[in-house]
Amino acid sequence: MVAVGAATGGVAAGDRTTPADVGRWVVNMDATGLRGLLASGRVTSVKLVRAYQARIDAYEEAYADQPGVNAVIRRDPMAIADAARLDAERRRGHVRGPLHGIPLLIKDNYDTEDLPTTSGSLALRHWRTAADAEQVARLRAAGAIIVAKTNLHEFAAGVETISSLGGQTRNPYDQTRNPGGSSGGTGAGVASGFGAAGLGSDTCGSIRSPAAHNSLVGLRPSLGLSSRDGIAPLSATQDVGGPIAKSVGDIALILDATAGYDPDDPSTKASIGRIPRTYTAALNGTALNGTALTHARIGVFTDYFGTTKPAQATSALVRTATADMAARGATIVELPAQPELMSAVDGSSVFADETERDLNRYLAAPGSRFPRSLARLEPPTDIVTLADIVTSGQVTPTVLKRLKERLGTSTGPQKAYHQRLARRREAQRLLHLLLKRYDLDALAYPAVSQPAALIGQPQVNLKSCALAANTGFPALTVPAGFTPDGMPVGVELLGRPFSEPKLLGLGFAYEQATHHRRPPVSTPPLK
Repeated sequence: MVAVGAATGGVAAGDRTTPADVGRWVVNMDATGLRGLLASGRVTSVKLVRAYQARIDAYEEAYADQPGVNAVIRRDPMAIADAARLDAERRRGHVRGPLHGIPLLIKDNYDTEDLPTTSGSLALRHWRTAADAEQVARLRAAGAIIVAKTNLHEFAAGVETISSLGGQTRNPYDQTRNPGGSSGGTGAGVASGFGAAGLGSDTCGSIRSPAAHNSLVGLRPSLGLSSRDGIAPLSATQDVGGPIAKSVGDIALILDATAGYDPDDPSTKASIGRIPRTYTAALNGTALNGTALTHARIGVFTDYFGTTKPAQATSALVRTATADMAARGATIVELPAQPELMSAVDGSSVFADETERDLNRYLAAPGSRFPRSLARLEPPTDIVTLADIVTSGQVTPTVLKRLKERLGTSTGPQKAYHQRLARRREAQRLLHLLLKRYDLDALAYPAVSQPAALIGQPQVNLKSCALAANTGFPALTVPAGFTPDGMPVGVELLGRPFSEPKLLGLGFAYEQATHHRRPPVSTPPLK
């Protein structure tokens, strides 16, 4: 019998599995629930992959009165064959781990040896890499299946998820709105039931924004927890890669497979000795209650609560979230404004300084394959550079403008850049001090200060992304409910470096107490 939980969709023992059952499961279940079904023999990985593919067929492009989600750049043609191989392994008694046979989505700035890696750009539509990104390789080794690679805001340089190759991804909760970004294809795809969970990357909110806008859980891990090797970069200082999923439990499963030291990413040396045996051990429904001597202490970071009319509904839901945490035993501390910390954070963004330098290093990786005509656009003529991409013009116009502005920045005067790095160190010091002064386990604030904007309008008021991004501290976004017009909102929990077990515990306890997530009505189960 499969245990029935919040995300399992209500499976009854002994029922005969029908295609309609599988169709409901892939909408309602998280990876943890699917794992139980696979273990019990109620479903196979082949059936799951086919069900996800059927949903992509049904909802990716225009249908009925909807324009279509448009979350996928490329399907993996080997997904069924991979699923069949993993089903055969399971029948022989070989199960690689909790993700064995689980179908996932991968943002298309993660290298995949067998598929192009485009960063959403027409300029890189034929770009091929020599190997999988380290996190992708670890997921495959753990038995995960890639269903598709997903759209992103081109080169991860924006938050509305539009690209010259993939077009505009739409939010399945309201397809006239954006899905967040830059990992909006993964967010919209997971919410729409195109895969059980997925990978995104986050330079400033690019995991947490899509999670918040799609009623999902997203983790921006500590800098150094998981390898960035093979993820097309925007900024080596600020980039991380991490999971987007339907539940906190699924985040833990993916971390178990992906976290840890990788010699090809020196930042991960900091993770040595700081990775638990399993992150699932942190999934404690009483985590907010703490211990008999001390309850969990969560600081309300008031600087990020908007008061404008568009932000009021979001702020109210996150206030309710902290009240719900208090009801479960947490001590909630209302923090005064932090002008010194905010000044340091606001003055420490360096991705514009680093884009050209870091992207050029990535593009020069040995074994990369590309059209020689692209490399010959600008010197040197034997490798592709950001200058080649800009000269090609094959980039969505708003992103092309940003990339043009960054040309020469990495090789120009560096004084202002080093001042921003110094401000980053100051922000880290002040954030450590704030957590210590109030003896806090985490800070709480809106992941995004207002709901997803209409397609064609900019997503404004995104300052909250910077607290984690500009310090390297981890942040977990969890569904906090829906605005009166039905748009999802996320509450973000930020903790000390490598405090992911604590954040997962707090997020899990809140999730289990509230069960806010619900699937979008525009992409219902297939009959």
